[in-house]
Amino acid sequence: MGERTSYAPGTFSWAELATSDAEAAKGFYTALFGWSYDDQPIPDDGVYSMAQRDGKTVAALFSSAGQPPHWNCYVTVESADAAAKAAERLGADVVADAFDVMDAGRMAVFTDPAGAALSVWEPRGSIGAELVNTPGSMTWNDLITSDVEKAAAFYGELFGWTTQEMADSGGYRVIFNGERSNGGMVQRDDVPPSWVPYFGREDVSRLAAEVGDLGGAALGDVIPMWQGSILPVLDPQGAMFAAWTGHYDD
Repeated sequence: MGERTSYAPGTFSWAELATSDAEAAKGFYTALFGWSYDDQPIPDDGVYSMAQRDGKTVAALFSSAGQPPHWNCYVTVESADAAAKAAERLGADVVADAFDVMDAGRMAVFTDPAGAALSVWEPRGSIGAELVNTPGSMTWNDLITSDVEKAAAFYGELFGWTTQEMADSGGYRVIFNGERSNGGMVQRDDVPPSWVPYFGREDVSRLAAEVGDLGGAALGDVIPMWQGSILPVLDPQGAMFAAWTGHYDD
């Protein structure tokens, strides 16, 4: 199993859903991934619900007014302050300067030069997800971007990532953090740039048939890949993510 007690800098380590209806979202994701929740009060700002699978924290969700529902993806860094400054120097817009999240850690948020938002996480009391690469937990993160060449250069400078284009994939690139695969990049001109998390699911073909009855929507057909299958999904509030059935790296 993909239990974690730490993450190397440059590794995706967390995903959180900012949504217009947290209670409805809880029910939807429980039906999909078997999540339970540990609700943590946010001082003067509602509740942060830690999603759990098999007793381990895997993601989170919270109500957020004034913006479209979306998933936030996080990358572990040694210093949130230094990462934000480096991102800005490389052409990003810093949305939130580095700040403390109680005693859990320190974070910052930026949009890359193409406009995709990403958060960085400097761990203290919390590493992020305690379980990854299993059904019901985060398995992958994809960047949808208008310029994959510029994105690869930007993130290579920022995190030291390298990328490798997959054969017969329409230009899809796998991201490597050191020797480990760490997500992917794909060029699309028909959707806004964004980072999209993947979560494991035992059978995405069955999910494709059921997700509409749960209030969500499959974004096209199941996509066969070299080691499994993918289903892009919109949840009932409109946040996009993807489900994965297949081989899991540990």
